[in-house]
Amino acid sequence: MPTIAMIVLTVVATLIVVLVIANLTSGEKKIEHKIDRLYGSDDPQFRRSMGLLLGPPIVGGNRFEVLVNGDRIFPAMLDGVRAAQRTITFETFIYWSGAIGEQIAQALADRARAGVAVHVLLDWIGSSKMDPRYLHMLREAGAQVIQYHKPHWTGLGRMNDRTHRKLLVIDGCIGFTGGVGIADEWTGNAQDEKHWRDTHFRLEGPAVGHMQAVFMDNWVKATGNVLHGPHYFPHVPDAGDGLAHMFSSSPSGGSDDMQLMYLMAITAATHSIQLSSAYFVPDKLTINAIVEAAKRGVAVRIVTPGKRIDTHTVREASRACWGALLEAGVEMYEYQPTMFHCKLMVVDEYLVSVGSTNFDSRSFKLNDEANLNIYDRDFAQQQTAIFEHDIANARRITLEAWRGRQFSEKLLERMAALLDSQL
Repeated sequence: MPTIAMIVLTVVATLIVVLVIANLTSGEKKIEHKIDRLYGSDDPQFRRSMGLLLGPPIVGGNRFEVLVNGDRIFPAMLDGVRAAQRTITFETFIYWSGAIGEQIAQALADRARAGVAVHVLLDWIGSSKMDPRYLHMLREAGAQVIQYHKPHWTGLGRMNDRTHRKLLVIDGCIGFTGGVGIADEWTGNAQDEKHWRDTHFRLEGPAVGHMQAVFMDNWVKATGNVLHGPHYFPHVPDAGDGLAHMFSSSPSGGSDDMQLMYLMAITAATHSIQLSSAYFVPDKLTINAIVEAAKRGVAVRIVTPGKRIDTHTVREASRACWGALLEAGVEMYEYQPTMFHCKLMVVDEYLVSVGSTNFDSRSFKLNDEANLNIYDRDFAQQQTAIFEHDIANARRITLEAWRGRQFSEKLLERMAALLDSQL
């Protein structure tokens, strides 16, 4: 007869297995078949499909500003916060202690004390290195601060669902998004190993309403409270003539939307694909889409981090999957000066997609992500010029060099690739 201790042990072991399975799977059917190429990026059907399949329709009247590295990113964000008159909504993954973290917390607290409604949504894991003093400062000033998916016995199955989104919306009229986290590593101008290379965008125009709606998606999940009305969703007049839309994905709804966007854009590409990816670990379906694009004559160039990377396992898993890409003629580059944290794709010098999404299974299946898609040839050409500058600071990895890696490297890469679904 089994003892009570054995029964308890069995129940506990079963619970652990169930929780592990719950955390490693999204529960949704994933994209399993390639996307057929029915049109190119210059066909009106491309924009129509992207807008209708991915979420809010594409809207005009927008103006965009690219912010390269912390020296331009953080002053613009701080200026926006300090100018806020009614509302600030802010969602981020990384928020660590340091000088810039202190400055942003102080600026948010100052506006809260001035009567601005400040709402801050921090990922619990991503903000684990945050000085608790910042939280106290914000809450004491009257800001609402929520830590997303903080462990609780009622939600243990959601522990692997993190918000990786990076959104800042001022008065419902001005928005910021891109790759930057709140930490001193992102300050400066990528001048050395301690200061990372990244890009963020400032947005004005009707698409800011899309960005606000994405924030509200997780705010409602975390608090049960719906923020609405003219202070959050005002009438936003045209600020320019740019076309854009902001869309999102999460395991609880549309977990494949980001991968679908990338697959559709890659499949529609006619001339060029330029991809800047901090964490590039594509699955077989995505690799095949890139290979097919290269084989039909699309010039594909990809920049990833080199040896200066914060997660070496990701780099090793990434390099393990480069064979088919290199054989198809894809140009692979590793950025040399510092950690390369950009998350940007330019297709046919027309579509620019930027946001929080990495080119890996974690972003495609597990994280809550958000991307801004911009359809503007002049703006895309500007991003191409920045991409060329990054290429100049990167080392190209040829097929011969990749094949000639040491056996120990290949072994490590194969082992790291086993973790693809969690990277």
